[in-house]
Amino acid sequence: MQLPEPRGPLSAALAGALRGGEAPKVGRAPEDPLADDDLQLSLFICHELLYGGFEDVPAEAEWDLGVIAFRRELEELMLAALRERIEPPEGLDPGRVGELIFELIERDEAPPFSRYVALRADLGQFREFVMHRSAYQLKEADPHTFALPRLRGPAKAAMVEIQADEYGGGEYERMHSRLFVRTMEALGLDSSYGAYVHLLPGTTLATVNLISLFSLNRRWRGALVGHLAGFEITSPEPNRRYANGLRRLGFGPQATEFYDEHVEADSVHENIAAYDLAGGLARQEPELAGDIVFGVQALLETERAFVSRLLERWEAGRSSLLAPPARAAAAV
Repeated sequence: MQLPEPRGPLSAALAGALRGGEAPKVGRAPEDPLADDDLQLSLFICHELLYGGFEDVPAEAEWDLGVIAFRRELEELMLAALRERIEPPEGLDPGRVGELIFELIERDEAPPFSRYVALRADLGQFREFVMHRSAYQLKEADPHTFALPRLRGPAKAAMVEIQADEYGGGEYERMHSRLFVRTMEALGLDSSYGAYVHLLPGTTLATVNLISLFSLNRRWRGALVGHLAGFEITSPEPNRRYANGLRRLGFGPQATEFYDEHVEADSVHENIAAYDLAGGLARQEPELAGDIVFGVQALLETERAFVSRLLERWEAGRSSLLAPPARAAAAV
């Protein structure tokens, strides 16, 4: 992908550094790091250097010490904002981490976003939703896979089982990222990676950056495992509704297969993720139990902000993208 256009002083300083300028500095912290468009785009760019990179940025920038220091500052601002909003559970028992994950998800008070999509979203809104999710779904499973060399024993085996399904069991066309490509194409969208990043607000990019923050820092491997467990458990029912929403709009298997696959696969994964992966890691390394739970809570917090913004814009008759829909349409 091409390096996105800056949105403010942070991303402008970063772009300059990646093109040979001085090391970027954070300076004054944004009021809300979790929603700030400039900060979240900057963090997305920093993280993307460790995935596919950018066509117009040298590969060596991945290990530029000034950029890494800048990334760490941004990550700390994001973590501090999450800690302010998340209340750690009292008397955490490492032996009950699996059960606690299900309890946290059951108590979550996120807006009924998937019901809205299933019953009310029009085609334009569904296309916007897919554009938002493309920042992650087109590289689905890759961020979580960073945990594999950082785990041992049964927890590692559980993660391999989950990730193998995410990658289609070795069949390229069954990889979940490939299924998402077909959904995008059925909706008339550009399926090239990063095509819509310039339209995505900070609350969307935060959902992606959270996974990369956990995955690229070994210290947060417990939170990454918790995030994956929460991701799998909260997946089946919303994906069933998304598929039904597409069918309501007249779309067939090419569009719905990605969502239908997640209904089946993640229904199998949820117990493996909660008890074998997250619970197994907590039993192996009890000192990580708090991080595992934090990962689940951070997932719920960022997803709540993401869907709340979309619903707020849609119910007001507005686009959820940063630019008018005409600009997005020009790219499809």
